[in-house]
Amino acid sequence: PLHLLRLAALARRADLIHAHDGRSHVLAAAAASGRPVVVSRRVMFPVRPWLYRRAARCIAISRFVRQVLVECGVPEEHIAVVYDGVPALNPPARRTRVIAPASSDPMKGAALVRQASALAGIPVHYSTDLAGDLAQDAALLLYVTHSEGLGSAALLAMSAGVPVVASDVGGLREVVTHEQDGLLAANSASAIAAALSRLVEDGALRARLGEQA
Repeated sequence: PLHLLRLAALARRADLIHAHDGRSHVLAAAAASGRPVVVSRRVMFPVRPWLYRRAARCIAISRFVRQVLVECGVPEEHIAVVYDGVPALNPPARRTRVIAPASSDPMKGAALVRQASALAGIPVHYSTDLAGDLAQDAALLLYVTHSEGLGSAALLAMSAGVPVVASDVGGLREVVTHEQDGLLAANSASAIAAALSRLVEDGALRARLGEQA
């Protein structure tokens, strides 16, 4: 495990330091000793401007995150967008359940999922093994969140040809093209329930969106 003294010792032998999360950004900035630092930014929250302006280059996970960095004062020419990749999953053996990622993070919209599920009268399985459940019996993925840099869970479902209903926020707008390879919904229980009901009731639409995803 890296701590500041160990990182400083390693940095003296390095040509380049690449930091992947907020804590490592701070450590890298403190230990760099003049070496160039590349930082990856994966979330959409505002950043410490001094930290990112000192980086030689910034990697943003989406155009949306890139814009957040620009608005925080990071020079545009220092930012590259590199999207996440996901494993390519096989299509599910059966298509029987509505899947939603299990999360205790209030920003991930679990309360909205419960409200929309009750309003639509459609049960939702909360998955702690998303890749496994998608490959087993997913009919669609419901991905509700108040904040999203990109949406790797949506990409994972799309790789398996599982249609997605996702919140119309952040980087998810770059992952899901509404009505083409998934559905985007406003973060209200009624809007999510309507999109969920539409996909559950329309098998042809599910098949088309999943195929194009």
